[in-house]
Amino acid sequence: MDATTLYAIGELSRRTGLSVRTIRFYSDSGVVAPTTRSPAGHRLYGLDALIRLELVRTLRELGVDLPTIRRVLDRELSMAEVAAAHADAVDVRIRTLLLRRSVLRVVAGRGSSPEETKLMHELTQLSAEERRRLIDDFIEGTFGTVDADPAAVAMVRAATPDLPADPTDEQVAAWVELAGLVGDEDFRARMRRTAPHRAAGRPLDIESAAGEELMTFTRQKVAEAMESGLDPRGDRAALVVDDLVHRFAEVFARTPDTGFRAWMAQEFEVAHDPRVDRYWRLVWIVNGWQVVPSLLPIYPWLTQGLHRAAAL
Repeated sequence: MDATTLYAIGELSRRTGLSVRTIRFYSDSGVVAPTTRSPAGHRLYGLDALIRLELVRTLRELGVDLPTIRRVLDRELSMAEVAAAHADAVDVRIRTLLLRRSVLRVVAGRGSSPEETKLMHELTQLSAEERRRLIDDFIEGTFGTVDADPAAVAMVRAATPDLPADPTDEQVAAWVELAGLVGDEDFRARMRRTAPHRAAGRPLDIESAAGEELMTFTRQKVAEAMESGLDPRGDRAALVVDDLVHRFAEVFARTPDTGFRAWMAQEFEVAHDPRVDRYWRLVWIVNGWQVVPSLLPIYPWLTQGLHRAAAL
């Protein structure tokens, strides 16, 4: 084979692996023009056409569109520029596919309804800017008043949830749940009420009045119950809660009845609302932060047990 060799379209097809129809399309499009024609009018292609076709095939397999290929062949664009641009495009496509896979796995695991699946897809399709705007709207809607606690606002902003480009299935599920929380007015009211206490880091009134010894004992017993997987509304957990209620009642010189249990629950809920604590747990998951067991709040477990006992 040399520069003077000419190939009929069928031979060119055999050498490149492209169909005759495809080569004819490229030829008609001006991407690879025939070198000349035979006396009978058939197209003939030289070595340059063969090399161009092989490059076209490679670039098409890499997903490069024909207009861009033509600019490369005409030396209007360098291969380096095209490769860089399409590598970025492939990255975006990969992230999109990984996100779709995560959504599908979450849907399969939850047994989601069509409506929930649609919502989940829409939430995960938001851009990073749109996701940040969603959280900004939540913060503004929750704390956007003149008397808002600056420390509480700063604390919430410092822990803004940011779904990574290649999230795990768990992060996708957490983001969907979190997105649902921040738009709920009841949750916003709970966050508005509890965030200042958490931001200030000051002890609750009931903690100060109960004393360090009883509070240390309470944290230890509740932590043990949580680590054992006890349902705070279950019968086994009731033994732990009953013991704590009696200890608190003795310190406060109160009767350990349903009224006292309800009062205890209200006091502990001031800074530790179950839905708010769930929000912080979801933020940890979405951001990929390590969840430190010792930092998990114990009061939501205790208040659930107190409410259950008070309702009996």
